[in-house]
Amino acid sequence: MDERGSAEAGSECRGHDHHHHGHDAEEMMARAERLCGERGLQFTHLRREVLRAVAADGRPLGAYDIAERISAPGRRVAPVSVYRALDFLTENGLVHRIATRNAFVPCVHDHGDGAGLVFMICRNCGSIDETTSPEIERQIDRTLALSGFKARSRILEVEGECGACTARAAS
Repeated sequence: MDERGSAEAGSECRGHDHHHHGHDAEEMMARAERLCGERGLQFTHLRREVLRAVAADGRPLGAYDIAERISAPGRRVAPVSVYRALDFLTENGLVHRIATRNAFVPCVHDHGDGAGLVFMICRNCGSIDETTSPEIERQIDRTLALSGFKARSRILEVEGECGACTARAAS
């Protein structure tokens, strides 16, 4: 998929409903307001609009998709501005970047520094499930310590077939 594209199906945070719904978007906006207030960060109008677009759509979105959604007639939002807002939202754990899709998904969970975060991406339906794994985190820590490598993030993306698609194929 290119930078302008987006995945076809929904994303989810530790659940099995393949779409984020309005209450999740509202919860996410409230969490963002709270987090920015606690940290003394500016939650600008653009950051709000970008987060609202990602949270409301329920599927991975690229920066160009987001720019298109938040632009108004006569007021085009530049993708570079969207990327800046996405950087802020990613750094503060409000959205995640799915590197293999060059797209962003919402997250309403606290993950600390993102260590041990695993995305399971279904090649059939496009769903993205998110979880953390202390076992994987410990193994990565051991592997990195042996090599002396210092990671900036530890996010794994695993592509395959989700449980729902596997069950459908079996029946």
